[in-house]
Amino acid sequence: MLMANPATLRNLVKRYETLRSTHARLGTSESSRQLEDVSYTLCVTTGTRAVPEALAVAAAQLHAVPSTGALSPTAGPADVQLTA
Repeated sequence: MLMANPATLRNLVKRYETLRSTHARLGTSESSRQLEDVSYTLCVTTGTRAVPEALAVAAAQLHAVPSTGALSPTAGPADVQLTA
C-alpha cells in the first residue's frame, strides 16, 4: 500500500480541521467548497472514500512513522488530533 508523505498528510489533516471549524462558524458557500476540496484530497491521499475513514487511515499512518526532525521539527504523530 502506498503511503503519503507524513508532512503532507499532517498538513492535510490540519487544513481539514481548520476548514471544518471555519465552515461550522461561517457556513458560506466558499467555506463549503474549500472543505469539500480538502476532504476530497484527504480521501484520495489515503485511498479512502469517506472522511472518517480517511482520518482513521491518516492517524494510523502517522502513528506508524517515527517522529524525526527531518519530517517536522515540532510536530509528531501524537500532536495530530483527528475528528470526524
